[in-house]
Amino acid sequence: MKHRIALWATFSLLSAFGVTSALAQAYPSKPVKIIVPFAAGGPADNYARFMALRLADSMGQPFVVENKPGAGSVIGTDAAAKSPADGYTLLMMSNTQTVNETLVPNKPFQLMRDFVAVAPVNYSDLVLVAHPSLAANDIKSLIKLAKDKPGKLNYASSGTGTPYHMAGELFKSMAGVYLIHIPYKGSSGARTDVIGGQVDLMFDAVTTMAEQVRSGKVKAIATTGHKRSDVMPDVPTLNEAGVPGYEATIWLGLMAPKGTPKAVVDKLNEAVSKVASQPDVKAAWNKQGAVAMVMTPEVFDKYARDDIAKWAKVIKSAGIKAD
Repeated sequence: MKHRIALWATFSLLSAFGVTSALAQAYPSKPVKIIVPFAAGGPADNYARFMALRLADSMGQPFVVENKPGAGSVIGTDAAAKSPADGYTLLMMSNTQTVNETLVPNKPFQLMRDFVAVAPVNYSDLVLVAHPSLAANDIKSLIKLAKDKPGKLNYASSGTGTPYHMAGELFKSMAGVYLIHIPYKGSSGARTDVIGGQVDLMFDAVTTMAEQVRSGKVKAIATTGHKRSDVMPDVPTLNEAGVPGYEATIWLGLMAPKGTPKAVVDKLNEAVSKVASQPDVKAAWNKQGAVAMVMTPEVFDKYARDDIAKWAKVIKSAGIKAD
């Protein structure tokens, strides 16, 4: 009897391994959808479309981007969480989702409960820009203006909990100023209104705002990294310009609904990592101000959990509330 049980257990394990291996080899056998819970035109959308093209080339099936913006990424993220866990629906996420774990506690999902980490994509610094008419050209003069006119200045973001919003709230807390937050449904509308002068300020990704700075449509006040951006080397960081210790970035990654087979997750991780490691991709992203990230699913899982903990401390200590 013991011998039969041992044989049965061995057969079951081999069968499971065979099914898993076959699944990984067959995947993908149809188009894969990437849900972007943000509006078109922002970093998440742009890099999702870039990755979709490269993954389609390497994996032999179309990767289709579907934008589902709204509620600070909650709508699209919830749609992804409720999708079948078969590897054919992925979520392009950012640190918006890790922030929302604390900032928006009553969501219909929990990030690390309802998703499995697949692979990171890249990260980039932000830049604080102002409409050219604003009577401040650097951080010190901006802080003075904000303190002289409390509540008169405003800043745009792509929605509550997004990196742009949190960068603004962190600045307010560390600089001791009061700015009115104006949330938009996406970064494109916020960007347009700053350029048009309807809003005073915005923290935006260097990758999408650098060209607007070069053309004079907005002026750069400071960047948010721990060192100056290679794309904007003449622009000081907030840390060096008058807000010591300030740092904020935007990072992007792919997740899948919890329960997605590990063999599929590993295959996707390998494909995404290969794209992010290609010299031409790294060079192109560096010119835009983005740095490629490569991690295993396990390391990326820890990275996301650590980011949740980091922002939880910031939100609670600064008393940041969702609008």
